[in-house]
Amino acid sequence: MNTTLVKQNWYKRNEIAITPWLFLVPGLIMFAIYVVFPIFQSFRISLFKWDGLGSLATHGEYIGMANYEKLLTRDRSFNISLWNNLKWLVFYLASIPAGLFIALFLNQTVRGIRLYKSLFFFPFVISQIVVGLVFTWFYDPQYGLFNGIIGFVGFKPLNVLGDPTLSTYGVIAAGLWPQTAYCMILYLTGLNSVDPEQTEAARLDGAKGIKMLWHVILPQLRPATFIAFVVTVIGSLRSFDLISIMTNGGPFGSSRVLSFYMFEKSLSEYGFKMGYGAAIAVILFLIMMVFIGYFLWRMYQDEKATNG
Repeated sequence: MNTTLVKQNWYKRNEIAITPWLFLVPGLIMFAIYVVFPIFQSFRISLFKWDGLGSLATHGEYIGMANYEKLLTRDRSFNISLWNNLKWLVFYLASIPAGLFIALFLNQTVRGIRLYKSLFFFPFVISQIVVGLVFTWFYDPQYGLFNGIIGFVGFKPLNVLGDPTLSTYGVIAAGLWPQTAYCMILYLTGLNSVDPEQTEAARLDGAKGIKMLWHVILPQLRPATFIAFVVTVIGSLRSFDLISIMTNGGPFGSSRVLSFYMFEKSLSEYGFKMGYGAAIAVILFLIMMVFIGYFLWRMYQDEKATNG
């Protein structure tokens, strides 16, 4: 009885600290099972030669770092995929400033602004598959609107998705459409939490335009910028569905990225090399962690400098 009372008193004393963890535990368990454990499992599988049929212990052949050695030294398709991923990353980051400036435009009290918000929000709510189909028709070399537009200004027709030098950029442009809409939503939400007193004080001090944006608005939008950056980096590195719909990795493998190449090696009819595919997944994961870790470090340094 005394032990029960002691436990109850201990819980009462620590209730404020314990209660949030009671809500977090179910989510943490799910995260560990479906995210953390598969990450370590991928590391393990990447050390084996395995076709995915049967158990890894009985049908897999341990080969150590051989999959990584082949990827980094003898696989030209991997080099092309990695280079395309870097292109995706560089151009995809343009969605962050684009989303910011659209959000600043839409954060106005003018007539018809709700209609404009709906039009800019529309790309975010439709499926990536639909986006891929729309842009495939848009780029159609015979009937597509793209060639009609460039022909009107004097350029020759282009087969964007059929040209090895243009296909990757065509797919990236399709991906930027919904990604910019997502960043816009994040910044619109962030602009609602901007302190009006700071803005008014800056106006009284003569700040306006770019100075107001840089020194007053953007510092208050750091949380939104962080989320936009992380989501954009992850989206650019795991791009798969648009490539699958628009080019299927072609022409001649020129538009492959690491996630699509991982699928080809692991699950396509010419693949079933689970160990090799897992090695690609591990490298993709490490690239993501480098970029996200760097940005987390910069955020920490900025917060430290601000509070210190």
